[in-house]
Amino acid sequence: MAEEHSGGHAETAGEYIQHHLTNLQVCRVDQHWVWNSAAEPGVCKGNFWTVNVDSMAWSVVLGLVFCYLFRKVAKSFTTGRPGKLQAGAEWILNFVDGSVRSMYQGDNKLIAPLALTILAWVFLMNLMDLVPVDWLPLAAGAAGVPFLKVVPTTDVNVTFGMSLTVFLLTIFYSLKSKGVIGFGKEFTFHPIAPPTKGIGLIGAPLVIAFNLVLELVSFVSKPLALSLRLFGNMYAGELIFILIGLLGIWQLPLHLPWAIFHILVIGLQAYVFMMLTIVYLSQALDTGEAH
Repeated sequence: MAEEHSGGHAETAGEYIQHHLTNLQVCRVDQHWVWNSAAEPGVCKGNFWTVNVDSMAWSVVLGLVFCYLFRKVAKSFTTGRPGKLQAGAEWILNFVDGSVRSMYQGDNKLIAPLALTILAWVFLMNLMDLVPVDWLPLAAGAAGVPFLKVVPTTDVNVTFGMSLTVFLLTIFYSLKSKGVIGFGKEFTFHPIAPPTKGIGLIGAPLVIAFNLVLELVSFVSKPLALSLRLFGNMYAGELIFILIGLLGIWQLPLHLPWAIFHILVIGLQAYVFMMLTIVYLSQALDTGEAH
């Protein structure tokens, strides 16, 4: 709903939306670190040395929540009748283990913990989208914090950072399992095998160049697609919640149905991010087949 600025005038719908879509930022300006404020909300716009403090803080907090919950389960683990928390954790572990075993044929001990971390962490970050859009920003405003976005996955910097980590792991395991030459052949000998004898050798460099361009575009697009898929779906969901918030006292009849539907989106996006991570790492294996 519309709020009052410190100057006394009510927010317009556009100001309300812009306020909820603005991160709390700190950036480097003229050799000094400065914060964005209600008076200068765009002071960090276009500045490379900008940190979205709220996205970083909520990501860390939710990561610690994940670690705390699973550590608590591990410390109180019982082979008898489990509690609700242990039963839920066991179901998640079995689900992740089954997903990894069905997609990843290697024996790397990092993949399953990585998949579990991604699923739980992304789900918790997405889950913040169910908190009514005005509650935490209003509380932060009362404490003197001008902006607060509480859903880290609606920040493309967060989603791209996670996808870039997956991308670098894919390169690492590709080089480790296939070697530099084997990894290079994936970009130059596929999808069209260059001629290896006869008059066709004349055209081999062109075929290799064509394969290289095609495969590089496909390879580099993976982290972009992985990050933008998660960001786009969560950003759209947040925007709809903000638009519903503009309805004031009439928002409840719409907020509850959309929140129930959005639970499916929250879980699905976490699952998709986890599965694509497993797929990309599976493709990094040297199975003797082209991927």
